[in-house]
Amino acid sequence: MKQISVLGLGYIGLPTASILAANGFQVHGIDPVQRVVDIVNQGGVHIEEPGLKTLVQAAVRSGNLKAYTQSQVADVYILAVPTPITEDKQADLAYVGSAARSIVPLLKRGDLVILESTSPPGTTRDFLCAILAESGLALGTELFVAHCPERVLPGKIIKELIQNTRIIGGINTQSAELARQIYASFVEGDIHLTDATTAEMVKIMENTFRDVNIALANELAAMAPSLNINAWEVIRFANLHPRVNLHTPGPGVGGHCISVDPWFLVEKFPQAARIIHQARIINDGMPEYTYQLLLDTIQHIPNPKVTLLGLTYKADVDDVREAPSLKIAEMIRKNPQIELTIYDPHVKQADYELCGLESAFKQSDCILLAVDHAEFRYINPRQVGTLVRHHNIIDTRNALNQKDWEEAGFQYRLLGRDGAALTLRDPLASLEARFLAVH
Repeated sequence: MKQISVLGLGYIGLPTASILAANGFQVHGIDPVQRVVDIVNQGGVHIEEPGLKTLVQAAVRSGNLKAYTQSQVADVYILAVPTPITEDKQADLAYVGSAARSIVPLLKRGDLVILESTSPPGTTRDFLCAILAESGLALGTELFVAHCPERVLPGKIIKELIQNTRIIGGINTQSAELARQIYASFVEGDIHLTDATTAEMVKIMENTFRDVNIALANELAAMAPSLNINAWEVIRFANLHPRVNLHTPGPGVGGHCISVDPWFLVEKFPQAARIIHQARIINDGMPEYTYQLLLDTIQHIPNPKVTLLGLTYKADVDDVREAPSLKIAEMIRKNPQIELTIYDPHVKQADYELCGLESAFKQSDCILLAVDHAEFRYINPRQVGTLVRHHNIIDTRNALNQKDWEEAGFQYRLLGRDGAALTLRDPLASLEARFLAVH
């Protein structure tokens, strides 16, 4: 198995393809976007990730990595395509289905298909295998199928692809063993084998654990102001206990995994996944909670200008998928009385107009920090104070030095200490009402 096709050259597919190429495999990188293919074939990258450009350059120059817009014949096919959710919080497996169907005419006896995309439990067994069976090959004896979910953190993808433990689930033992051979070529962490559905559930529960824990922290952040206490201090002291690990609150949960994957379980098990569902409601409600805190801050300012710091879903990356700051920006933009400016040093393209640092602050009435990029910690409050019209700042990440900003004349408000009314709306409620109205 020397030829590998990696379908999807995004945040997971491109690093995976490059690492495999660096380890001697002939790798075809497949992506439907011609611009992405052209960039990769020139040894460039279209996403921001430390160390990735050097790795891609080396892989392309060695001749082991070449990108295409159409699927190519290989011995191993790795599907690393998105699995988003629809507006009604249902799993959208269209990309997985499209990628799988594109390789069916190319499959031959002895091939291995690996799904890396995070998927609802049962996707590999029930959805993917049904498509692959159209090849006429006997699954598990002539064609082997496995699920190996990625388990990496943006900003540390290269390191964690190599060092993290991997869970490989096969439709049978031989499928899992063949997939292990591929990953053992570069994975330094432990590799554990199981069945495909268990591997799918492992990945979803990893992200669900974090989502539920963050929801707990966000509930604390909503309660603390009424007691005149600081949620961040509560968390710091509570975590001194050896068996406690509270996460931190924020303006919402974003990214392609944590904000999406728990909905797969809510969809599949609507009666059983009650805590999971409530956590999703809480975390999806935090952008509105943050917006209400903003309105409370600027309520006496006519025609205010707001500066939003950060557009990505987490610090120090360029990934804006499911970013809570995008939802906050949309709420602000829909308010005709508020002028919005956005600054994010990591985002090059967005649906919103981005400003330079100075123009973002100029004549601003309130600064809202939504992402704790490292660069924001070095902003000089006194210099900013000479640019703004009103000295208000809201820190949703506990990222700034309160003393420095207050000494520069700012009213410093911290999410989790300075509160607003917490309004949680079930995103499925209106859908249920529409369903009942029709039926």
